Amino acid sequence: MTSENLTSNNANQVSTNLILRPRRLRRTATLRRMVRETSLSLDDLIYPMFVMEGEEQKVEIASMPGCYRYTLDLLLKEIVEVYQLGIGAIALFPVIPEAKKDDTGSESYNSDGLVQRTVKAIKQAVPEILVITDVALDPFTTHGHDGIVDEKGVILNDPTVKVLVKMALSQAAAGTDMVAPSDMMDGRVGAIRQALDAEGYVDVRILAYSAKYASAYYGPFRDALDSAPRFGDKKTYQMDAANAREAIKEVALDIAEGADIVMVKPALAYLDIIRQVKDYTHLPVAAYNVSGEYAMIKAAAQNGWIDEKRVILETLTSMKRAGADLILTYFAKEVALMLI
Repeated sequence: MTSENLTSNNANQVSTNLILRPRRLRRTATLRRMVRETSLSLDDLIYPMFVMEGEEQKVEIASMPGCYRYTLDLLLKEIVEVYQLGIGAIALFPVIPEAKKDDTGSESYNSDGLVQRTVKAIKQAVPEILVITDVALDPFTTHGHDGIVDEKGVILNDPTVKVLVKMALSQAAAGTDMVAPSDMMDGRVGAIRQALDAEGYVDVRILAYSAKYASAYYGPFRDALDSAPRFGDKKTYQMDAANAREAIKEVALDIAEGADIVMVKPALAYLDIIRQVKDYTHLPVAAYNVSGEYAMIKAAAQNGWIDEKRVILETLTSMKRAGADLILTYFAKEVALMLI
């Protein structure tokens, strides 16, 4: 018998004597569902939404097909619809007119400002939906940075934190369920928690953008809010994309300062960070499926290069598998319609 025949016979013997066959559990769709390790549901999703001044306007964001800026009247109608679809939480982002912007973002804590009016209206129209409000100055500043800038172009940490506290308090007074400081100033979570508690807003939660990276994936979002920095970049306060251990340091600080939920942003290029944060803390971990990630899928789908629905579900499932308990995603409404 030739060596070739011996090899063939040995291979046949191995294949017929297999005891463990993982494929047994993949044979049918029902069986695959039964043994599936990670499941994606609407309870995992938070829907980011954009509000602008005016009436009866709905403007599509060019770099985010299927996403819109809404005036408050139309936003309320959209929120009613998404809540009826089973989406239980929204994250609110404002488009602020240039005339209301200044160097210190003072419009951010105007009790009659766009965000404050919107929160009050949402809680009146759909009181059960969870409203999360962004705490950062970039939509409100003329320079587009998340903080107060000195004459040398340096973003000042502690003066900025004082404004962020005013902003969070004004949102709490309007009725927000959760404030989400996204600015990455040091110490802002602790300052906001202390101020909220001191004013009696002990039940207002803090979703901390704990590991927020200085990412190139944010471009379409800045188009949506017209909030791109007018000079420089955000690398002196947002994290370096090459750093992993630093994410745990940032998370640990936010937990010590009173965060209720911690977040990793972006999500898709930072699945390893999500996993490390999940292993580190028992707090819920959120991930932000950001605008650039959304835009890439939409662009590829529009060109017929991918199966859009399958890629959306696979992408969001990867974030859950990595350890995210909650996902902020512009795909939330589409996923709701898929799962009906």
